[in-house]
Amino acid sequence: MFRMKWMALLACLILSWQIQAQEKKKVSLEDVFKSSVFSQKSVFGINWMKDGQFYSSLQRSPAGPKVVKINVATGEEAGVLIDGAALGINFSSYSFNSDESKALVASDIERIYRRSSKGVYHVVDLKTGTAQQLMDGEKIMYATLSPDNDKVAFVKDNNLYYVNLNSNEVTQITQDGKWNHVLNGAADWVYEEEFSMAKAFDWSPDGKRIAFIRFDETDVPEFNMQLWGKLYPEDYRFKYPKAGEKNSGVSIHVYDLASKNTVNVDAGEETDIYLPRIYWTNDANTLAYLRLNRLQNQLDLFYANVQTGASQLILREEAKTYVDLNSNDDLRFLEGNKGFIRTSEQDGYKHIYHHDNQGKLIRQITSGNWEVTNLVGIDEKGKKIYFVSTEQSPMERNLYVIGMDGKGKKLLTPENGNHSINISKDFKFFISNYTNANSPLMVRLFDTSGKLVKTLEDNAELKERLQGFAMSEREFFSFPTVDGTSLNGYMIKPADFDPNKEYPVLMYVYGGPGSQNVMNSWGGARDFWHHHLAAEGYIVVCVDNRGTGGRGRDFKHITYANLGKLETEDQIAGAKHLGSLPYIDAARIGIWGWSYGGYMSSLALMIGNDVFKAAIAVAPVTTWRYYDTIYTERYLQTPQLNAAGYDDNSPITHVNKLKGNYLLIHGTGDDNVHYQNAVDLVDALIKADKQFETMYYPNRNHGISGGNTTWHLYSLMTDFIKRKL
Repeated sequence: MFRMKWMALLACLILSWQIQAQEKKKVSLEDVFKSSVFSQKSVFGINWMKDGQFYSSLQRSPAGPKVVKINVATGEEAGVLIDGAALGINFSSYSFNSDESKALVASDIERIYRRSSKGVYHVVDLKTGTAQQLMDGEKIMYATLSPDNDKVAFVKDNNLYYVNLNSNEVTQITQDGKWNHVLNGAADWVYEEEFSMAKAFDWSPDGKRIAFIRFDETDVPEFNMQLWGKLYPEDYRFKYPKAGEKNSGVSIHVYDLASKNTVNVDAGEETDIYLPRIYWTNDANTLAYLRLNRLQNQLDLFYANVQTGASQLILREEAKTYVDLNSNDDLRFLEGNKGFIRTSEQDGYKHIYHHDNQGKLIRQITSGNWEVTNLVGIDEKGKKIYFVSTEQSPMERNLYVIGMDGKGKKLLTPENGNHSINISKDFKFFISNYTNANSPLMVRLFDTSGKLVKTLEDNAELKERLQGFAMSEREFFSFPTVDGTSLNGYMIKPADFDPNKEYPVLMYVYGGPGSQNVMNSWGGARDFWHHHLAAEGYIVVCVDNRGTGGRGRDFKHITYANLGKLETEDQIAGAKHLGSLPYIDAARIGIWGWSYGGYMSSLALMIGNDVFKAAIAVAPVTTWRYYDTIYTERYLQTPQLNAAGYDDNSPITHVNKLKGNYLLIHGTGDDNVHYQNAVDLVDALIKADKQFETMYYPNRNHGISGGNTTWHLYSLMTDFIKRKL
């Protein structure tokens, strides 16, 4: 009797939930991609002022942009620092010099690749409110004020320059810059893409020298993309080193402004190397730099004497797999000859280390089976370090503070979710950009005890709009994969979910080394497309396979030298786990992904042909032989050393196994994952007599966007899913 009453109550509750869901609006494609119903508000361009009592923020309005000064204590506007309307400059970014007497503002920005751009720059005198245009309005790159405030260094036409603001005299430091041959002070394509660097120069602390990296890409093979839209399509040729091919020759140089002499830094006899970072130490005569070997399994830290160019090895880290630059990229030199702070994953997890000036380890400051994801700041006076880590969960990011002695660790952001931190220069306050899976962005000001001072943006309007839509919350789960390792995933169910029904599933994958999709954080337009699919009766699932991030070096490095194998096994295991659930139709499981995710979805459909019914691959790598040196060789070595690692798990190798429904999408103007990948896969599919669907987007890059493109793309994919899944 009790069981019958309980079942009746459960049926009533389900019916009630379904009625409530029906009363709310379903998420439509138009809501996501036309009306931007789910877009968030934020606070842009926040820069802390030097006294710690104020911060500045970039505000945009129809009248023009302006930078305002905000009182930390009251949250009230304390004045306008830069008025774009008054200056007649429609700038989009700004930066102050160290004493906040001047600012550089950039306008008319023209994007080049992922991180590179050029634009028109002005120097604004904050005392007089006047603006000085640089180079008569010619577009230049990476304009940077000198520490003494009277010069600006920049790159133009592959050469390094500086201008004296008092006399307007321009000095050309290098003369040999030439398109597709030599770059001075600006990174080549592959460094920009894979080492996250575009600007490749830096002022010395005293402003008397400029250190820069020179890239000689003369012998790097050219890649040719045709640009469509004219009677005769144009060729766009740029240097792109594919796996196993020649890289740019790199060298470090230091220019002395007074003598006009350039010193060449001795980086060793081996030339097939990477020089991904330069840092000025607190000594203006000493430049530090990192050197990686070609296979990226040895990372060296050197000091260079900028007067002679002689180098001294300070620290070396080696690995049987690779030394991840991203885990060794937080290098901070301490005042008073007290050494430097760095991060490393040498103990299996990325942690913080303190070394003396000669590289000797003083102590490991953090430790544990969790990762430091960001070294936020070092309060040398207070002897404290602020950092973000995964200690609460691999799917979350929280702010902590710890003593320089490794003691007194304290959690400052206890809320479950993901916090991105911007800390004040005096370490009294921090701004947290916080979200979780079911709450949009909150921008809040805290003091460094963790006390809330003021909410700057809570997206209340968006939260209210969301109440009108029928959406279920993202549910997190875990399951054991084939070797017993527990994998994390999330699931989005229809708002009117009925456990007695069977639903088709669309899995979403990226899966590349060190990446993470399964996070307790708010999503963007792609996630709301998933909510649209849920409204149409699909369950959307994402699984982070072995090789992804947030769970330590061994979990990430397990895919080394054999990309695609274990990751595909895990996605297939995830689909089988889902298929075992009573509310999922095991005969209707699909998968989609973009870039590395397109590579994964292709392999999943081919190798897992008895598990997956359909797949969409957007801009996929189809053979790692076509991808760049730095990324590919880090994980696979070179094709000359590891041919099987390149070929055994290429989708081109497995085309004969295709049984399900396959949609291949690519942009012809993709400078990153070249359209060549799609062409060769299509050719292989034709030879194997396999039917499939495809769409190319003329001149679109790796993001496949612009104009009506995004709407068209997601409409296309939605139609395919409805027809084939």
